[in-house]
Amino acid sequence: MPRYDFRCRSCGATFELRRPMARAGDPAVCPQGHEDTVKLLSTVAVTGAAGAAPQPPSGGGGGGCCGGGCCG
Repeated sequence: MPRYDFRCRSCGATFELRRPMARAGDPAVCPQGHEDTVKLLSTVAVTGAAGAAPQPPSGGGGGGCCGGGCCG
């Protein structure tokens, strides 16, 4: 189930809720009971193994459509 982050405009608390995607836009009440909240934009970082930079393919070749260097 997705997690959504919210911030309360009344007290400034930041909190998260897990709810179905179909309810992503529903209003949220902060843990202190305030109803004036706003959904925050969440970011997701996707990296490879331990954040390593991708390695170029090996084996020579000059590119082109087949990677063999015959096309250009």
